[in-house]
Amino acid sequence: QVQLVESGGDLEQPGGSLRLSCAASGQVVSINYMGWYRQAPGKQRELVAEITEEGTTNDADAVKGRFSISRDNTKNTLYLQMNNLKPDDTAVHYCNAPAGRLYLATGWPKDRDSWGPGSQRTVSS
Repeated sequence: QVQLVESGGDLEQPGGSLRLSCAASGQVVSINYMGWYRQAPGKQRELVAEITEEGTTNDADAVKGRFSISRDNTKNTLYLQMNNLKPDDTAVHYCNAPAGRLYLATGWPKDRDSWGPGSQRTVSS
Protein backbone atom coordinates (compact mmCIF):
# COMPACT_ATOMS: atom_id res chain seq x y z
CA GLN A 1 0.00 0.00 0.00
CA VAL A 2 1.56 3.27 -1.15
CA GLN A 3 0.64 6.47 0.60
CA LEU A 4 1.50 10.10 -0.03
CA VAL A 5 0.97 12.29 3.02
CA GLU A 6 1.17 16.08 2.94
CA SER A 7 2.14 18.20 5.93
CA GLY A 8 3.03 21.80 6.66
CA GLY A 9 1.43 25.00 7.89
CA ASP A 10 -2.20 25.71 7.10
CA LEU A 11 -2.70 29.43 7.68
CA GLU A 12 -0.52 32.37 6.82
CA GLN A 13 -0.88 36.09 6.21
CA PRO A 14 -0.32 37.66 2.80
CA GLY A 15 3.39 38.11 2.18
CA GLY A 16 4.26 35.26 4.48
CA SER A 17 5.79 31.85 3.79
CA LEU A 18 4.81 28.22 4.19
CA ARG A 19 6.75 25.05 3.57
CA LEU A 20 4.87 21.94 2.54
CA SER A 21 6.15 18.40 2.68
CA CYS A 22 4.90 15.21 1.08
CA ALA A 23 6.28 11.90 2.26
CA ALA A 24 5.80 8.66 0.36
CA SER A 25 5.43 5.52 2.43
CA GLY A 26 4.89 1.87 1.68
CA GLN A 27 6.90 -0.27 -0.69
CA VAL A 28 8.29 2.68 -2.61
CA VAL A 29 11.75 2.32 -4.10
CA SER A 30 11.90 5.48 -6.17
CA ILE A 31 9.71 8.12 -7.78
CA ASN A 32 11.11 9.68 -10.90
CA TYR A 33 8.55 12.45 -11.22
CA MET A 34 6.44 14.26 -8.64
CA GLY A 35 4.31 17.35 -8.56
CA TRP A 36 2.26 19.69 -6.42
CA TYR A 37 -1.28 20.58 -7.44
CA ARG A 38 -3.87 22.85 -5.90
CA GLN A 39 -7.59 23.35 -6.16
CA ALA A 40 -9.23 26.59 -5.11
CA PRO A 41 -12.96 26.78 -4.35
CA GLY A 42 -14.99 26.64 -7.54
CA LYS A 43 -11.93 26.01 -9.72
CA GLN A 44 -10.34 23.03 -11.37
CA ARG A 45 -7.29 21.36 -9.92
CA GLU A 46 -4.15 22.89 -11.41
CA LEU A 47 -0.46 22.11 -11.50
CA VAL A 48 1.65 24.28 -9.21
CA ALA A 49 5.10 22.82 -9.77
CA GLU A 50 6.74 19.59 -10.86
CA ILE A 51 10.17 18.02 -10.49
CA THR A 52 12.04 15.08 -11.96
CA GLU A 53 14.24 12.69 -10.03
CA GLU A 54 17.27 14.56 -11.38
CA GLY A 55 15.93 17.85 -10.06
CA THR A 56 14.64 19.49 -13.22
CA THR A 57 11.72 21.70 -12.27
CA ASN A 58 8.82 23.46 -13.89
CA ASP A 59 6.66 26.03 -12.14
CA ALA A 60 3.25 27.39 -13.08
CA ASP A 61 3.30 31.01 -14.21
CA ALA A 62 1.19 32.04 -11.20
CA VAL A 63 3.90 30.97 -8.76
CA LYS A 64 7.12 31.64 -10.68
CA GLY A 65 9.62 33.47 -8.53
CA ARG A 66 7.61 32.84 -5.36
CA PHE A 67 7.40 29.06 -4.98
CA SER A 68 10.21 26.54 -5.13
CA ILE A 69 9.80 22.78 -5.45
CA SER A 70 12.48 20.39 -4.24
CA ARG A 71 12.86 16.80 -3.18
CA ASP A 72 14.95 14.43 -1.10
CA ASN A 73 15.28 11.21 -3.08
CA THR A 74 16.79 9.35 -0.12
CA LYS A 75 13.58 9.96 1.82
CA ASN A 76 11.13 9.92 -1.12
CA THR A 77 9.93 13.27 0.15
CA LEU A 78 8.74 16.25 -1.85
CA TYR A 79 8.79 19.85 -0.67
CA LEU A 80 7.20 23.11 -1.71
CA GLN A 81 8.56 26.37 -0.33
CA MET A 82 5.92 29.05 -0.78
CA ASN A 83 7.05 32.65 -0.31
CA ASN A 84 5.30 35.99 -0.75
CA LEU A 85 1.94 34.30 -0.36
CA LYS A 86 -1.16 35.88 -1.81
CA PRO A 87 -4.83 35.34 -0.98
CA ASP A 88 -5.20 33.69 -4.41
CA ASP A 89 -2.86 30.94 -3.18
CA THR A 90 -5.61 29.74 -0.85
CA ALA A 91 -6.46 26.21 -1.94
CA VAL A 92 -6.37 22.57 -1.08
CA HIS A 93 -2.88 21.37 -2.00
CA TYR A 94 -2.12 17.85 -3.21
CA CYS A 95 1.07 16.02 -4.01
CA ASN A 96 1.11 13.61 -6.90
CA ALA A 97 3.15 10.83 -8.44
CA PRO A 98 1.73 9.94 -11.86
CA ALA A 99 1.07 6.42 -13.04
CA GLY A 100 4.22 4.72 -14.23
CA ARG A 101 6.55 7.02 -12.32
CA LEU A 102 6.48 5.47 -8.82
CA TYR A 103 8.53 2.28 -8.57
CA LEU A 104 7.66 -0.40 -6.06
CA ALA A 105 9.81 -2.99 -4.33
CA THR A 106 8.52 -5.51 -6.87
CA GLY A 107 10.49 -3.69 -9.53
CA TRP A 108 7.35 -2.62 -11.36
CA PRO A 109 5.95 0.89 -11.52
CA LYS A 110 2.61 1.58 -9.95
CA ASP A 111 0.10 1.70 -12.76
CA ARG A 112 -2.20 4.32 -11.24
CA ASP A 113 -1.77 7.91 -10.15
CA SER A 114 -0.86 8.38 -6.50
CA TRP A 115 -2.36 11.37 -4.72
CA GLY A 116 -2.06 12.66 -1.22
CA PRO A 117 -5.33 13.29 0.62
CA GLY A 118 -4.90 17.04 0.21
CA SER A 119 -4.85 19.70 2.86
CA GLN A 120 -6.19 23.23 3.03
CA ARG A 121 -3.78 26.14 2.97
CA THR A 122 -5.30 29.54 3.62
CA VAL A 123 -3.74 32.92 3.03
CA SER A 124 -5.64 35.61 4.83
CA SER A 125 -5.06 38.66 6.96
